[in-house]
Amino acid sequence: MKIEKFKKMANGRYQLSLDNGNILQLYEEVILKYELLLKKKIDSKDIVEIEEYNVEWDVYYTALKALKSRFRSSYELRKLLLDKAYPVELVDKAIKKLEEQKYLDDRSFTKGYINNQIITSSKGPNRIIKDLGTKGIDKSIIYDEIDVFDEEIQKEKINKIIKISIKSNRTRGGMVLKNKIVNDLVNNGYSYEVIQKVINNYEFGNDSAVAKREYDKLYKRLSRKYSGRELEYKIKEKLYQKGLSYED
Repeated sequence: MKIEKFKKMANGRYQLSLDNGNILQLYEEVILKYELLLKKKIDSKDIVEIEEYNVEWDVYYTALKALKSRFRSSYELRKLLLDKAYPVELVDKAIKKLEEQKYLDDRSFTKGYINNQIITSSKGPNRIIKDLGTKGIDKSIIYDEIDVFDEEIQKEKINKIIKISIKSNRTRGGMVLKNKIVNDLVNNGYSYEVIQKVINNYEFGNDSAVAKREYDKLYKRLSRKYSGRELEYKIKEKLYQKGLSYED
C-alpha cells in the first residue's frame, strides 16, 4: 500500500493516510522505529506489526497521563490500565518502564500519602496503614514509612480532635461523651494506649449534673406541649438520644 499523506496532529501523534483509504494514527516512537517518514510504501504484514507496537506506546502514554493527574501506586495504575482492556503483558511492560524511569515508585507514593494524610486529615496511623493496604502497597514499605507518624504527632492530633468534640457536644454526659470520643478515635485509626495518655488529661464533668441541666431545659420547652406521663416520656426520650438518663 502506498503512503499518500503524513500529518502531525495536535496530540503529538502522526496521521498516515494510505491509498486504500485506511488512516493510521501513530506515536512518534513508532514512526522512528519503522522509518515511516522515509518510506513510500508499506505492506499489510508490516501494518499489523506497526499497529501492535503502537498499542504498546498507547499503554505507556495513557499510564503517564494518569500519573500526571495524580500520584498512584503501581497497583492502582495497573488496575486502571487493565480496566481499559489493554493486554496484560503490555500493561506489565509499561509499569516496569515507568518504574525504571522513576515515574512510578511505591515507596515515594507511600511517603507522600502518609505526609498528606497527617497534614490534611484526622486519620490515625492504623487507618492510614489500612488505606495503603487497599492501594496494594507492600506491608514492609508501609511499616517502614508509617514511623514518621510518631506518638507526639498523634497526641497533637488527638488533642485537637478532643477539643472539637467537647465543644460540639456540650449537651452530652461526661462519661458518655468520653466513651464516644474514645470509640471515634479508635475507629479512625488511633491506638487505645495513645488515646488514654491524652484523654485522661481532660475533665468531662459529672453525668448527673449534665443530665439535670438538660432535663430542666427540656422540661421548660416540652411542657408547653405535653403534660403528665407523656411529658416525662418525651423528656426521657430526648435525654436517651443524648446518652443521658435522669430520675427526678
